[in-house]
Amino acid sequence: MTKIILGIGLMLFVSLTVFAQNTPTPKEAEPVAINPNAPEFKFEQETYDFGTIKQGDRVNYEFKFTNTGKEPLVISRAKGSCGCTVPNWPKEPVMPGKDAVIRVAFNSRGRSGKQRKTVTITSNAKTTNKRLIITGNVVKPEVEEEVTFPERKVSGAMPFENSSDF
Repeated sequence: MTKIILGIGLMLFVSLTVFAQNTPTPKEAEPVAINPNAPEFKFEQETYDFGTIKQGDRVNYEFKFTNTGKEPLVISRAKGSCGCTVPNWPKEPVMPGKDAVIRVAFNSRGRSGKQRKTVTITSNAKTTNKRLIITGNVVKPEVEEEVTFPERKVSGAMPFENSSDF
């Protein structure tokens, strides 16, 4: 019985070893030719610091750019790093040499402290993914002074004469 179990175990081990060797090696990726006429972004600035704002405030900023390539620039997608950062981008192609803007709205509701949010732009440019950054500080609004009333003191005990009223 022991010889049968050892024999089956040996056959299983050998078959697994043989099948493990049949893994094909992947081919190296061929380099992608870069189009020298491809569109390209040239932003006036890629980072905007909105400074210090109160929690609940909204900040809007326009990132201005120029298509410095020789073909139309098509932005297929712009995505904020969270729901508080919403981009709005040109849906029509930006022709070579023309300017356009990507508007970014930041809603600080529910946020506090240092903030760093990004907008990732996907396009047909030489650099297919471009990242814009907004930073700043969100402070909680000052709490108004609590109104206090003088404590009302009751002197003496109230006699309960008729307990059936309860």
